[in-house]
Amino acid sequence: MSEVEKLSLGVVQFAHTGSLAGNLERVDELVRSAHAKGARIILTPELLDGPYFCQREDPKWFDAAVPAGEGEGFRRFEELSRELDVVLAYSFFERANQSYFNSLAVFDGARGCLGVYRKSHIPDGPGYEEKFYFNPGDTGFRVFDTSKGRVGAAVCWDQWFPETARILALKGAECLLYPTAIGSEPEEPGLDSRDHWQRVMQGHSGANLLPVVASNRYGWEDGPNGGITFYGSSFITDSWGAKVKELPREGDGAAVVEFDRAQMQRDRANWGFFRDRRVDLYQSLLTLDGKG
Repeated sequence: MSEVEKLSLGVVQFAHTGSLAGNLERVDELVRSAHAKGARIILTPELLDGPYFCQREDPKWFDAAVPAGEGEGFRRFEELSRELDVVLAYSFFERANQSYFNSLAVFDGARGCLGVYRKSHIPDGPGYEEKFYFNPGDTGFRVFDTSKGRVGAAVCWDQWFPETARILALKGAECLLYPTAIGSEPEEPGLDSRDHWQRVMQGHSGANLLPVVASNRYGWEDGPNGGITFYGSSFITDSWGAKVKELPREGDGAAVVEFDRAQMQRDRANWGFFRDRRVDLYQSLLTLDGKG
């Protein structure tokens, strides 16, 4: 297959190094590793500039937010994307005047930043206090028409909602990217959600016949009630929902899978999932209680 015919997806994971500079340096190394293995669209974890600060409500962290287009992480990703001619998705803490967002910038080589998606679904619970920090996203679900393929972009908690995946598919996405920060539950130490987390996204993949890429951090990070142990396990599915590459629970790494874009498009048309939709019956989805 030629470069145009291929969808070459890469995923990387790493643990917080203790500093912004250390994190960006490690991400740079891992992105280069994924590129060397053939990746042309590469996903990195959620809020990778620092620790997962949302474990507690602490106003000092608002000082870490930056406007889109500014900040060391934004500059580093834009330069790296341009140098390697790869598509990079970068999750960052965005400040826009008096509002704050959990945002994802998509860079496309010489074209620079194609735009920003702002996380739509904002979780709130022990250890994951995101509603304190983030406004609900106002961009709507976005598909980025990159030089390497049409990328559907969402962030972490978005990945649990089938509506997100379906809308991105309807907008023409050829793959779904989900940067993530997920691990143990501080108030439920016996709960391991990893397999459920993966199965939900595998279902989105199979229902829409699209590859899914999910990138997670790993390792223990201090916080209330003993902190969180992030469980890594970043993965890539094929367009049928099967995991074809998976990184371990612990350890830095990069994984790459190559797909035939034309064959996946034929499969989506052939199976009729989008042909047989009954949009006249789905009004209940626009209500909170399902009464339509």
